[in-house]
Amino acid sequence: MEQSIPSNLVGHTIRKLRVAREWTQEILAARCNLSGCDITRGTLAKIEAEIRGINDRELITIASVLGVAVEELFPKGVLDRLRYKKK
Repeated sequence: MEQSIPSNLVGHTIRKLRVAREWTQEILAARCNLSGCDITRGTLAKIEAEIRGINDRELITIASVLGVAVEELFPKGVLDRLRYKKK
């Protein structure tokens, strides 16, 4: 049986960082909206559950609102495996 690939790789980390700040999904969504990214609590819930993909603007805004670099939202080692390696 093939293992399914999540729609995004950052949802779990977004949830972890949000909870660490003691923010609700409503608070994170509101802060994203204040930063110019139209995102609802429902959309954020789907992103965190890795049910819905995340676009570039959402990714950058959420990282900024959480106060982390975009790279920090990805699981450890993922970006290293995806980077182009010279031979």
